[in-house]
Amino acid sequence: MRTLDPQASVLGLRAFVLRSWMRLVALRDRAVLRWLSWLHPGLEIDPSASTALAVASYRIAPGGRLRIGPRVAADRHPRALHFFVEAGAEVEVGADTWLRTEVGPIHLVAFEGARLEIGPDGLLNGCHLSAKTRVTLGRRAWVGPGSRVFDADQHDLDDQHKEERAPVHIGDHAWVASDVTILKGVTIGAHAVVGARSFVTSDIPEHTLAFGTPARPRGRVGDRTHSA
Repeated sequence: MRTLDPQASVLGLRAFVLRSWMRLVALRDRAVLRWLSWLHPGLEIDPSASTALAVASYRIAPGGRLRIGPRVAADRHPRALHFFVEAGAEVEVGADTWLRTEVGPIHLVAFEGARLEIGPDGLLNGCHLSAKTRVTLGRRAWVGPGSRVFDADQHDLDDQHKEERAPVHIGDHAWVASDVTILKGVTIGAHAVVGARSFVTSDIPEHTLAFGTPARPRGRVGDRTHSA
């Protein structure tokens, strides 16, 4: 006669309850995402994207568009992922990108008429990207915790010096480390690495290690296509 192991039975019951709870959460999230898509006509979330996007914060003005691609991953930290899209602006998050909020919130901001584009396979980790004209990230570009990207001065300096704007581009397989500030008009080349706490005011060539205030080339970086 078979004897039941009480400990195994308890563990099995706990696993069943956990699986059931996770299914219920996923069902709830999908319902919330459908409601958000109805509430914001400019919001498009691929069905294969993480259901944790249901706990993000969305501010999408009429005429603004936010597209989140296939298999985009997000952490379940309520209100830690912020999308702010003004009228006529576009934000696109490419396939297989991870929006990681474990160590800090993410702010993705596109002002009126601007475009913010995050390429496929990217990693955004507790950072702030702000577009008033155009900010683009290439394939598998990484931006680390506390880093900020601005394509504009944000405000007029005074009545004689008006706000200036210029696009920012971060190339394929580039890595922007933690607490980096990137200002308007900067291009960071493919496979480049920008060290922590750098202040970037001018272009960084591809395959270059740069750091400092202001950031300057300090060495060479090889191919980062398959880096961990």
